[in-house]
Amino acid sequence: MKKLALLLLLAAAGIGIASAQKFAMVDMEYIFKNVPSYEMANEQLNQLSQRWQKEVEAAGKEAETMYQTYLADKPFLTEEQAKKREEEIVAKEKSATELRFKYFGPEGELYQKRQTLLKPIQDDVYNAVKKVAEERGFQAIYDRASSSNIIYASPRIDISNDILAKLGYSN
Repeated sequence: MKKLALLLLLAAAGIGIASAQKFAMVDMEYIFKNVPSYEMANEQLNQLSQRWQKEVEAAGKEAETMYQTYLADKPFLTEEQAKKREEEIVAKEKSATELRFKYFGPEGELYQKRQTLLKPIQDDVYNAVKKVAEERGFQAIYDRASSSNIIYASPRIDISNDILAKLGYSN
């Protein structure tokens, strides 16, 4: 009997603790779409990326054209001329690869530009989420946009608009 009473008491305490925890949901995609500076920065990054991609593709096409010309001319070239052309083609291909890495590599210019443009905005959003969590006593805030495990969440616990309001944007 004592064991049953103790078990019931522990179960009641567990339910009390679980119900005391507060959590909320945000939709980061929705928030960022409603922050004009984020959208402008993203557009600027897309334009840069497209421009750099065209530049990299042009360098690759130039190397390919050099190679095709070399293949067509190869029967008429001396061994020394062929070797020189091969070296030029290899140098051009290497240059194109280095250009791609310079722009799109792990620490490339696109990454650095993204850090410069987007990171401050992302930090502001994170700080707004943190402030709302502290003000309202939330222990956890989940991002519904990035979690594929959430099957359903009540719209009542979505505080995305509160985050936008904290940032000074209203929808």
